[in-house]
Amino acid sequence: MDFPSGLLTVPGRTFLHFLAYLGQLTALMQELLIAFRSGVWRLRLVAHQIVAIGYGSQAVVIVTGAFTGAVFTFQSYAKFKDFGFETTVGAVVSVALCRELGPVLAGLMVAGRVGAAMAADIGTMKVTEQVDALRVMGVHPVDYLVLPRFLAMMISMPFLVAESISFGLFASYLVTSFGYDMPSTWYLNHMLEHTNMEDLSIGMIKGFVFGMLITLISCHQGLAAENGAVGVGAGTTRAVVISSLVMLIVNFFLSLLLNYIFPIGTV
Repeated sequence: MDFPSGLLTVPGRTFLHFLAYLGQLTALMQELLIAFRSGVWRLRLVAHQIVAIGYGSQAVVIVTGAFTGAVFTFQSYAKFKDFGFETTVGAVVSVALCRELGPVLAGLMVAGRVGAAMAADIGTMKVTEQVDALRVMGVHPVDYLVLPRFLAMMISMPFLVAESISFGLFASYLVTSFGYDMPSTWYLNHMLEHTNMEDLSIGMIKGFVFGMLITLISCHQGLAAENGAVGVGAGTTRAVVISSLVMLIVNFFLSLLLNYIFPIGTV
């Protein structure tokens, strides 16, 4: 019996599209490195993007981190109390927020807010031929549009992750101290005893990597936009979806690598 060739058509086409997309991202990253090495960083644009990305995303990140820490503490305490381990809630929540929940949830929220804005802004400039106008004036679009956003995201994202972790821990402290009447000393002692700088470093490294991925993918979708407003909307949607999926996938492999460098459970 002949093997049906149609079974390989869709996977093969998907794989080729993936390779083509990966090649486009690699080319954009190469142009970014060339622009970075040129030393022309346009610091005024970088500062403007830091305000838009870092300052503008604080409310979203703080609310996400605080309520994540609160609900995780509520669920953990309820179950740990059955085994008599309720005093360890502080350590569990702290390590989880530093290593996983803080950077991942902050990255997803920033991808939805900032990544969509990047793709929409650059995509609008692309379909209205403003990007071509930059080239006519001798300004490389990657130098002017992508590099300032890239630098601003690398600076802002670790601080946003730190805020998410901090407010998550503060909300967790409030839930245990005032909601369950746990002595604050128990909570703080277990949290400080079992959380170290390695745990916090993992969160900062993940935030840094996620920031680069969000900027690279979102700016690429903006520069690839076409077909007017419909293309801009589609590119914005793809930027958020692809950034979120890539972050979740990269987070798994990054966790394996960083856990090898900073093993969990060591004092």
